[in-house]
Amino acid sequence: MTALDGQDDLEGQFAQWRHYVQRRPELRQSDADELEDHLRDSVDELIAVGLRPDEAFLVAVKRMGGLDDLSREFAREHSERLWKQLVLTGEADSAAADDRSRRDVYAMIICVAGAAMSVKLPALFGMSFEDDPGFYGRNFSLFALPWLAAFLAWRRRAARPVIGILVGLFALGAVAANVYSLADDSQSAVLTGIHLPIALWFAVGLAYVADDLRSTRRRMDFIRFTGEWFVYLSLIAAGGGVLMSLVFGTFKAIGVNPEDFVVQWLLPCGGVSAVVVGGWLVEAKQSVVENMAPVLARLFTPLVTLVMLAFLVAFGVTSAGIDVEREALILFDLLLVVVLGLLLYSISARDPLASPGLFDKLQVALVVSALAIDVLVMVEITGRITEYGTTPNKAAALGENIILLANLTWSAWLVLGFVRRRTPFAALESWQTNYLPVYAVWAWVVALVFPPVFGYL
Repeated sequence: MTALDGQDDLEGQFAQWRHYVQRRPELRQSDADELEDHLRDSVDELIAVGLRPDEAFLVAVKRMGGLDDLSREFAREHSERLWKQLVLTGEADSAAADDRSRRDVYAMIICVAGAAMSVKLPALFGMSFEDDPGFYGRNFSLFALPWLAAFLAWRRRAARPVIGILVGLFALGAVAANVYSLADDSQSAVLTGIHLPIALWFAVGLAYVADDLRSTRRRMDFIRFTGEWFVYLSLIAAGGGVLMSLVFGTFKAIGVNPEDFVVQWLLPCGGVSAVVVGGWLVEAKQSVVENMAPVLARLFTPLVTLVMLAFLVAFGVTSAGIDVEREALILFDLLLVVVLGLLLYSISARDPLASPGLFDKLQVALVVSALAIDVLVMVEITGRITEYGTTPNKAAALGENIILLANLTWSAWLVLGFVRRRTPFAALESWQTNYLPVYAVWAWVVALVFPPVFGYL
């Protein structure tokens, strides 16, 4: 290998290291630049004493220590910076940052107000939660997610073509939710209620990556955003439950029944507002709590693996078939989605330069056991369809299992290759982010195509 080739390889290693450093929210750009300067100086010194460039790079990285330790060190040295991010009125690092934070708050408030007005707009036409629960169930995501997408698109300065696509996607969602004549208890109505929010969430993802549509890193950032948003939304929901309990308790103590206010105003307006506020919190506070979802993934990965292995053992011992009724189908699909989520968030938090370890081997067991369950469910569904014919539920479940099977099969191959040191970790991350549009397309197919195909059953 020539000196020029060695230098090119070295710069590629620096680029990969820099990419990972820039994903650490604790480290600002100036911190990353400082670390890279130290790393380059150390590599130059090692090359000068006779090491090859690739050897010098690995030794220098080891000397610097893990980035988790570096992040904690920077957090300790700049603790004031972190505390400023926890308070709304904290003094920013610069006037520009302070102005941007203030504008984000104003934009969030406008979007929250828009979501609250949207969810109350049908009441002007005589629609109430008691009389039209199916309408509100199908349209809830349309009341909230367009405003979250609007906030993210504004924050990313989305181009006009992207904004046009977003408007078109949400308009298409409104068609899927309201044009078809579906009974509230029909299978198609339930499937639309499940898949339309998923399809629209990927529209939110388009708004999130609007500043760099082709970037794998931005797509992985959206996956992290999704996990952190869900955590925030759960916390807000728990706080909202406490608030409603207090409202009921205190007002009833003075002889006032607040049920109408809670049902007609607090619950719907608070629900759609929480969707937007959760997104704003992730954007504003991610450098303090950005690792919550990955930490939960590492905590639950061994537990879910044990549960699935126990299920496979029980299935083999009892030789009982799998009940593929609607509730069971939803449960098994949810299990596979949980497995995929655990894999995604473990990937998002992993140091791509670290060697494979015990947790990576545990992920192989997790994915392989999920694949085995997926195959069992698919065999049962196919058998039932062959014997009794298909239904919207069975067709949707079969399609989702095929999509998940394809993803998990290749993921298992990539994880196994990484554990055996034959596949770079970046290949696994790239596969997951490039596969995201497949889920979006399927969700739209179920919401738009299934109802007329199955006679609106």
